[in-house]
Formats: sequence, structure tokens, C-alpha cells
Amino acid sequence: MGHEAAGRLLAPRFYDRDTIAVATDLLGKVVRVRRRGGWKSGAIVEDEAYLRDDPANHAYRGLNRRNQSMFKGPGTLYVYSIHTVYCMNIVTQRGEAVLIRAVEPLENISLPTNGPGKVCRALGITRDVHDGLTIEGPEVQIVDGGRRTFELGTSSRIGVTKAKRLPLRFFITGNPFVSR
Repeated sequence: MGHEAAGRLLAPRFYDRDTIAVATDLLGKVVRVRRRGGWKSGAIVEDEAYLRDDPANHAYRGLNRRNQSMFKGPGTLYVYSIHTVYCMNIVTQRGEAVLIRAVEPLENISLPTNGPGKVCRALGITRDVHDGLTIEGPEVQIVDGGRRTFELGTSSRIGVTKAKRLPLRFFITGNPFVSR
């Protein structure tokens, strides 16, 4: 299955655009994490956008110790912990990011991947190791996985209490790996 995750590394400028455009364009791309000499990878099938004026965004109230990676350059990983699990975001604009909610397993993944905490657990993403890294680095990458055509689904976000009605969750309609 290794050939499926092979692809062209997305350039830093891919992330330096409108956050909603990045969120929809990430669907079908492949996130991969280097583990013990090989890759763990999955195709992104669901994500959520977090915008600057969004009260559910961790950067909404400005820079602090926890969210400092949100204020680094486009393509920076922002990994945070909630309820003892990690969640992975990719910074777009300063203080804005895309949360990776679900992936379709491609390489070396045996755990469930239908939720942001499950994605990090399956890929081995942790705050201590991965927060603040660049997504184009040797440890974590997103590549163009030869994106197939699909129907884009949009809904309100899951698991947020503030601004939860905003239609900022994007997913591949009918994909069995999308979270409920």
C-alpha cells in the first residue's frame, strides 16, 4: 500500500490562503507521520476551520503559552490536549487553523481514525513531539495523494459550545471514515 501515500509535498504557500479554502482543499490529501523508519498515513476525509473572529478558536483571545503555535507561520502544526487526547491543527493565517477530524487509513494504521483524537492516536501525534513543527518537515507531511473526485459535505462543527452553528466542518460525503 506504500504507493498510495507517495505524492508531491504541498508547498508552504498552500497553507498561506483563506482558511476555509485550505480546509476544503485538504480533503483527499494525505497526512503522513514518520514512525520507526516508515510512514503512517491516511487521506484526510473530514476537517474543521477555525477563524480569527471565532470564539471557539483557541487563538480568539490572543497569544498565550498553550496556543503559541497558532501564531507561527502557515503550515505550522498546532497540537493541543483535551480530555487526555491530542488534536492536530494546521495553521493557515496568523491565529487561524484547520483541525484534522478524520482520515481514511492508507499505511501502517490499525486504530480507528474517525475523530480528531483518534487521528492523533493512530498517527502517533503528540503535543510534546509535534506541536510547532512545520507540516513540510521530515517528521510530518501532507502530500497530494492524487485526489479523487468526491462530493463535498458541509455542516456545523462538532464538539464546540461557542459559534457551533457556523458551517465550518467539511467532509467527503459518504466516506465511511468520517466521524459521526
